[in-house]
Amino acid sequence: MKIQVNNRPEEIERTEMTVQELIDYKNFKFKMLVTKINGKLVKKDERNTAIVKDGDDVTILHMISGG
Repeated sequence: MKIQVNNRPEEIERTEMTVQELIDYKNFKFKMLVTKINGKLVKKDERNTAIVKDGDDVTILHMISGG
């Protein structure tokens, strides 16, 4: 499937995957992530059921805290 991840084209040899599978595939290890599919927020507890499909635009941002 062809998708956009953080405004970069990605080609993955699967027809669909969950947001969590994509996070694992991309090896994102940050604890505080904000995830969206086509601009729609995907909550942390929905990442195992939210499906990324061909043509989707996915945003995965990590939050940084500090002072």
